[in-house]
Amino acid sequence: MSQRSVALLLIIALSCSSLFSVSSPVSASNNVSGSTSLILLYINNSTAYVDNEKAILDAPATIIRGKMFVPAKFLGDALGFPVTWDTVTKVIRIETSAGPIEIDQGNTIVRMNGSSIPYSDVCAIVNGRLMVKLTWIADATGTRYVYNSELRRVEILYTNHAQGIVDPVTGNSSPVAKFTFGKKVYRIGEPVKYINLSYDPDAEGLPIQEWTGKEEVFFKAGTYPVSLKVTDINGNMSKVFTKNIVISDEQFLDQVGYSLHYRATGSFLKLTTNSKLEGLPSTERILQQPTENRTLLVSDSPETFYQTGILYQDTVNGKGRLYANHQNGMATSTKFIIMATNLTSEPVTVTTTNKGEVFPSVYANLFGHQASLDFIMREAYEEKITITPGISYKYIQMPDLLPGQGMNAIYDIETSGPVMFSFMAVDPNMVPASPSEYGVLPRETHIRGTFPISEINWLIPSAALTVPSRITIGNGSDDPFLTGMDALTNEVTMNKGNYGAIYRIHANNPPKLAILMTARGGIFKGPIMINGELVLAPTSGVITPYDGVYLLARTTGKEKELVIEFTPPAGSNFPINLILWPLEDLE
Repeated sequence: MSQRSVALLLIIALSCSSLFSVSSPVSASNNVSGSTSLILLYINNSTAYVDNEKAILDAPATIIRGKMFVPAKFLGDALGFPVTWDTVTKVIRIETSAGPIEIDQGNTIVRMNGSSIPYSDVCAIVNGRLMVKLTWIADATGTRYVYNSELRRVEILYTNHAQGIVDPVTGNSSPVAKFTFGKKVYRIGEPVKYINLSYDPDAEGLPIQEWTGKEEVFFKAGTYPVSLKVTDINGNMSKVFTKNIVISDEQFLDQVGYSLHYRATGSFLKLTTNSKLEGLPSTERILQQPTENRTLLVSDSPETFYQTGILYQDTVNGKGRLYANHQNGMATSTKFIIMATNLTSEPVTVTTTNKGEVFPSVYANLFGHQASLDFIMREAYEEKITITPGISYKYIQMPDLLPGQGMNAIYDIETSGPVMFSFMAVDPNMVPASPSEYGVLPRETHIRGTFPISEINWLIPSAALTVPSRITIGNGSDDPFLTGMDALTNEVTMNKGNYGAIYRIHANNPPKLAILMTARGGIFKGPIMINGELVLAPTSGVITPYDGVYLLARTTGKEKELVIEFTPPAGSNFPINLILWPLEDLE
């Protein structure tokens, strides 16, 4: 061996003989058994920290051959690993909790648990100090680390296993279950705050937490046991920890009040039929002029068609809304189209400013909900077409309707002159050039007609929000149905359900409120906008009269206004109730 090699080996030996020295002020021997050490190393910076103690390194953490290397002596001092130096074999032996590591400089081999790896893969000398590759030493010693790229910092966490709780086979510690309550005594109907103090000595996380007796609220005075057991990622379970909660006989809220104030929005409130929510008075409201004059054309009769033809037809001059809801009752496929015919001697432009449409489906709740959702969100949209005089243009051409499939579509339009819109079911292989190629289909019991307005605008006085009340939509009395004319028969018609109309319910400076909904007429599924935020009723599935009260949203009492916007979704049943319930400022 050359003198240079001997000198190099001596340097390593001297460095490693004090690697993990127990006499160091940052030695883990000063730690309590079962505690953890947090080590912070900065790339190419001599400043380091062990827990709260600052240290200055001779050789800082650095990048070698694209890999991160950390100072072995400093890391050993911090973690407390015993090291021996065999003067005969020239082997450095490091005793770790995962097994001994032997660094054989003479043979340039590192051995651990019967495996050998080249010395140069995991070790390096920088400024006369032994450096070890971070990923290797971390895996070898059961140490966890995170690299913070923003701070260029390595964060190393090592657990010193407590005596008596380490699995002798795996070396893994059992977790500890522990919790407390936010305060010593709670009132009836007061939400309970649970503070989970459980921990895992190995810092592996506790993915499984099993509670017994844990309730978010108690509605009867008494003392109740609550228990917790936790499990770490290796399947090690803690002992069961039990603590009693005391509920005094003082009442904070009853079950209805608690649900209104604290249950999560999007929840069904399972309240009894004789609860406070039954028999509420109608909310006082003032009918105001629509924010815009927009004619509404509704094509929903025949809702299920059994032959091709014109479903509805009328003229729009200016702002209009086209609403269609139909189902293919034929044994063969068909196509739904809307044709726009220029009735003037000059070119006419049709501008579409909003739309809601859905691909054909057999599920009425689905396509009605989806079309209403797209429409009420009012995504930025504008599309223009210009129609030459006397020409018909296919304004909308939907995908083929298979037997049994239905569709729903809503379009806001503006025309620069009179345009006749024809809602048609046609042969998918023979789309017409003009609506005159098809005859008019007979009307049945569903809605068809042209209505002078497409918006129902209600203002709620502030005084009306001081007591719980309800807004009924779609019953024809509290909420009158729009009246119009069937342009094909020249008969008076009524929009039962006010389909295609937008409801705008407005209140200034509302108090703290719970906004709820009940389905009274049958199955319901639809979107609602509350102060510009989309709320799905319900989040998934449908609402029925048997499901109870659905909590849509709450106001904080700090809003300048409350604006509820809604359009009746096709496939849903009416009436529904919107309930406005003032909330208390609770302490």
